[in-house]
Amino acid sequence: GGHCIGVDPYYLTHKAQEVGYNPEIILAGRRLNDNMGIYVANQVIKLMIKKGHKVEGAKVLVLGITFKENCPDIRNSRVIDVIRELQEFGTQVSVYDPWADPKEVKHEYGMDLLDSLDDVSYDAIVLAVAHDKFAGLNIDKLTNGNDTVIYDIKSKLDKSDGKL
Repeated sequence: GGHCIGVDPYYLTHKAQEVGYNPEIILAGRRLNDNMGIYVANQVIKLMIKKGHKVEGAKVLVLGITFKENCPDIRNSRVIDVIRELQEFGTQVSVYDPWADPKEVKHEYGMDLLDSLDDVSYDAIVLAVAHDKFAGLNIDKLTNGNDTVIYDIKSKLDKSDGKL
């Protein structure tokens, strides 16, 4: 699917309403999808609290910001919703995406991408986009042991505390 998938239901809704039909299922689907970033961030925060992390100032790594895997397109990426919501909780979010153009991300979202994954320990790691380059990633070197929350949105990692 392309970046227009998130927009098409609005177009379809508009056309349906023009002919007098109220497409409740389409609108419900859009509402659900539009709130998924908040849901994911809340799940991550709950898991952090369960593991005894202080949320304010916690270091969170988000892997991926593009619209879909193995693609540089950041248009209509919903990952930004997860990032913004995590920031609302007071966490320090770092984002790594080998596919995304750092200048485009800075221009579009006002944030810097990590150049590389150094051996920094994170309180939580969110696999948001399942790039093939993440398949062989040694998550353990980025954790502080069993205390790190690993949330795998795409169900690609061998171990995780939460999956979507």
